[in-house]
Amino acid sequence: MLSGRLYLASDPELAAARERALGLTYRFNQLLPWETEEQQRILRELLGRIGTTFQINQPFRCDYGCNIQIGENFYCNYNCTILDVAPVTIGDNVLFAPNVSLFTAGHPLDAELRNTGLEYGFPITIGDNVWVGGNVTVCPQVTIGDGAVIGAGSVVTRDIPANVVAAGNPCRVLRPVAERDRTYYFQDRPVEP
Repeated sequence: MLSGRLYLASDPELAAARERALGLTYRFNQLLPWETEEQQRILRELLGRIGTTFQINQPFRCDYGCNIQIGENFYCNYNCTILDVAPVTIGDNVLFAPNVSLFTAGHPLDAELRNTGLEYGFPITIGDNVWVGGNVTVCPQVTIGDGAVIGAGSVVTRDIPANVVAAGNPCRVLRPVAERDRTYYFQDRPVEP
């Protein structure tokens, strides 16, 4: 599965790993919002690696958890879904808006092959200092470069270079993150000391 080759998700070992993740995410999502110590304990048990400073708002869902590696200072808003049948690597200082979905999983296009139950997965990598807007979907085998901003509602189907603003369906580069972005925080709104 982790090598990108076709696999059967019904394999008993994989089914047991998904059941473990389902139980942990269920417990995490049932906690009261202020039960942060227990939330963080469960997330540390669930995820492959996570930095010392992070916040993941409920609800959160994933397939396995153990294939997710997250750096320092991660913020993830409500209703994130990560299908981690392949490695998902998220850098430092990354922000996810609500309803971000990362899908490493896929199914063959040919119906006869798809009906056998075979699936595949390819990794997703998100660099440092990335902001992913609301309702963004990131597809398999995508890398988002350091400092990129992905606009709300985007469907990211191919790699996005570092230090750009990208948006759309399919997501495409709109412009570089520029010097103007240091002095204006939103459209014509200047940054004031």
